[in-house]
Amino acid sequence: MHKLLLFSDEKLLRQALTHRSYAHEHPDETSDNERLEFFGDAILTFISGEYLYLLHPEMGEDEMTRRRAALVEEKQLAKFANEVGLDFRMRLGEGLIRAGGYHSANLLSSTFEAVVGAYYLDKGCDLEAIRPLIHELFDAVPQVITATRSTVDPKNQFQAFVQANGAIAPPKYITEKKGGSDHSPEFVSKVYVGDKFCGEGKGLSKKDAEKQAAKSALATLKKGNS
Repeated sequence: MHKLLLFSDEKLLRQALTHRSYAHEHPDETSDNERLEFFGDAILTFISGEYLYLLHPEMGEDEMTRRRAALVEEKQLAKFANEVGLDFRMRLGEGLIRAGGYHSANLLSSTFEAVVGAYYLDKGCDLEAIRPLIHELFDAVPQVITATRSTVDPKNQFQAFVQANGAIAPPKYITEKKGGSDHSPEFVSKVYVGDKFCGEGKGLSKKDAEKQAAKSALATLKKGNS
């Protein structure tokens, strides 16, 4: 089961999965997922904007707006809903089920938004609890993300990664000339997040050494989080 469906409060998850058509047919159901859908939509809009802003520091506002829209449009959210297993978990009225509701992009996307809102509430309104799960889904949208990922400076990638995982201050680089000649020097850079040493790199310039340090640190931290 996907982590987005692991709730401490099962009633909250049930509400997120309950369409108003189901609640109408079952008088014992006291609420549906419409308010949670509204809330989840706001959370996804924020996280997607933050995600693109940190991942693509070279990107302008218009392009970020276009890509954010692609991340949270109906068909894409419906795909996310299927990936986490929401399709046949949706609680729909009999009429919607007969009409193929379990495969409706509109219903799937709305339910996904509701589950996101409910999960945030279930985890004590802690954005850090839900952010990695949403990032994981966003990472799998190649036409939106990976087309330009290779052009992003490793230092920016590393900064985006550590900030997305709770760091407040940006990474700090300590770079020194350690060898070579005046015409072909060699620099060594060490990168820290707070007081924690994260990686080291070498290069023929300070800039290259810092990029290599960021690559090393990013690879190490991602491996540790896998």
